[in-house]
Amino acid sequence: MIMASRIERPAMLRLTLAVAAATLVSAPSYAAPCKDAKGRFMKCADKAAATSSVTKDAKGKCHIASGPKKGQFTKC
Repeated sequence: MIMASRIERPAMLRLTLAVAAATLVSAPSYAAPCKDAKGRFMKCADKAAATSSVTKDAKGKCHIASGPKKGQFTKC
């Protein structure tokens, strides 16, 4: 019995290290939105402008940007 537990410990250690390494490697995908894929900081996009559903055309009139009422005139 003692011999079996000695054989299982290195296998469990390797498995634990493999899971930890996989977790660290996948961490950059959860990085802040103000970082690029290499981890360098970059200018963040303005959230208010990105979520706006109203756009202005060349004449200065406002239109609904998306959804079932796309293209209809609206108040700015």
